[in-house]
Amino acid sequence: MISPFIDRINHFIGKTVSWLSLLLVVIIILDVCLRYLFSITSSASFELEWHLFAALFLLSAGWALGQDRHVRVDVFYQNFSEAQKAMINLMGTIFLLLPLCFVGILEGFQFAYNSWAISEISPDPGGLPARFIIKSTIPAGFFLLGLQGISEIIKAIKTLLKK
Repeated sequence: MISPFIDRINHFIGKTVSWLSLLLVVIIILDVCLRYLFSITSSASFELEWHLFAALFLLSAGWALGQDRHVRVDVFYQNFSEAQKAMINLMGTIFLLLPLCFVGILEGFQFAYNSWAISEISPDPGGLPARFIIKSTIPAGFFLLGLQGISEIIKAIKTLLKK
């Protein structure tokens, strides 16, 4: 019951955030055209590109995990039984993913909080204001990834209990 709910949350956020990739491509094309055709460049456009990429990567990580589209070394894993895969997923999520997410949330929250406290802006001339917004995606992304990790734990346990 909770696992499908978490999956739906991450699916919705992942699908929504995936549109940032289209916006990112348009901005990069515009930036390249302006730079090479008219010798116009700005710090804000560079920063916007990496802000969009960071938000896309961080906020869709949980969705990628839920869709099993994350990076995995499949040399041995692909030949394992469903029960063996479930056990590896369970152990990996409990001992690697969730601790990483815990640290990412704690440290990311402090990082974002400090940025909000000083209303951080870009140090570059002509850079973007409100740098605290992108820094807030760090704990949010780790939170979504951790939520999806909980969903994956539930699924792995269900698989193991079926055997």
